[in-house]
Amino acid sequence: MQKSTGLIIPKAAMMRLIRELCQTSLGLKRGQDLRWTTPAIEAVHTAAEDYVTEIFESTNLLAAIHVKRVTINHKGMQLARKLRDE
Repeated sequence: MQKSTGLIIPKAAMMRLIRELCQTSLGLKRGQDLRWTTPAIEAVHTAAEDYVTEIFESTNLLAAIHVKRVTINHKGMQLARKLRDE
């Protein structure tokens, strides 16, 4: 059973990641930042954590449990993503 329903990734780390991804994908120079509202950051944060959680769940179900292992590995994650057409 899960112990909490809060977000796992710290907010400050997620803000840095979002800022870095925007700068690299849009070709912005250092110091040129996009402005984000708090609800937008929270929406991206929640969506990112949901995606990662789903990948881990799929990996556990499809790869680890199927071959009677307790742990997941990189090959299992690749299989889960491939089966999800990613």
